[in-house]
Amino acid sequence: MQTADFVTTLFDGKSNPAKVTVAFTMALNAVKAGHSAMLLLMVEAVELGVPGACEGMDIGKPFEPVADLLREYLAAGGRVGICGACMIHNGFTAEQMAPEYEIITAPDVVTLLMGSKGSLQLT
Repeated sequence: MQTADFVTTLFDGKSNPAKVTVAFTMALNAVKAGHSAMLLLMVEAVELGVPGACEGMDIGKPFEPVADLLREYLAAGGRVGICGACMIHNGFTAEQMAPEYEIITAPDVVTLLMGSKGSLQLT
């Protein structure tokens, strides 16, 4: 498991667009500041791993729409991890997830958090 300087864990999905927006905003700002970053989708947030799931999520200014944040984050080298157990628990398969995202295990989460310089946990 490749570690990251900054790790954001997100537990909420479409039902809480404010938390999703903050998580993506902070992860993007980490990569803009030159840090490696991993955004972990856990619990209900795994639904955001489906391609196009972030489209239409927009809480308004001063925040950008989540889909725009995600595109910029990925283009800048940010990584997205999906909790494999959470994915299965919520009825999703690896084939449904965006292929560029990493499906990770509980030990991977621990490795990422212990190896990071900083983290933001939105639960």
